[in-house]
Amino acid sequence: MTDKKLGLNGCALKCIAMSSMLIDHIGAVLYPQYIVLRMIGRLAFPIYCFLLVEGAMHTRDIHKYEIRLLIFAVISEVPFDLAFYGRIWWENQNVFFTLFLGILAIDLLRNSAHKLNVILILVLMIIAAEIMHTDYGGAGIIFIVCYYLLYQKKIMKQIMFLAENLVLYGVGVQTYASFAALPMLLYNGRKGPSLKYFFYIFYPVHLLILYLIIRIKYGR
Repeated sequence: MTDKKLGLNGCALKCIAMSSMLIDHIGAVLYPQYIVLRMIGRLAFPIYCFLLVEGAMHTRDIHKYEIRLLIFAVISEVPFDLAFYGRIWWENQNVFFTLFLGILAIDLLRNSAHKLNVILILVLMIIAAEIMHTDYGGAGIIFIVCYYLLYQKKIMKQIMFLAENLVLYGVGVQTYASFAALPMLLYNGRKGPSLKYFFYIFYPVHLLILYLIIRIKYGR
């Protein structure tokens, strides 16, 4: 999954994030007693945030990107609810909604002429994420917006990520998200093989499979 240029391309990072997410969800849904699975799973979200900003900066049409994320957020909600709650549960929303609010914030920031608007947009998106109870909530929006604001500063971006992770989550399982800084630092700026819709479709499909395994294994 590497390109001719040394390091990891975007596709390789997506594969790392996807694998980490799968391990995390297996741990959360099937084997909650094995905390190590949740530790490995902490790598996924920061990498997805990182790649979201990369995608926003290179896409030819950010509005299509927003629509695509929103569509898959809606498609994924029922599988998300079934896998984690065993029924339709509208009080919590899947991570696609967090990513959608994050890219919407980036879109608004790109078209904002006043620095004060940065704070206003950030606050509004944080409030929206908290009201909707999206995965990672307002903290996820903060990660995405900070990655965007520090886009050209590779080292500073990761220092910010490590500091934010410590401040927002303190000491605990989420601390292991800090290890995501390593693959992100190895990113070589290349897109790599285009498997765009595979990564989108994988999210709801793997959640449905986990739900079916639960039904078969526990009869619920």
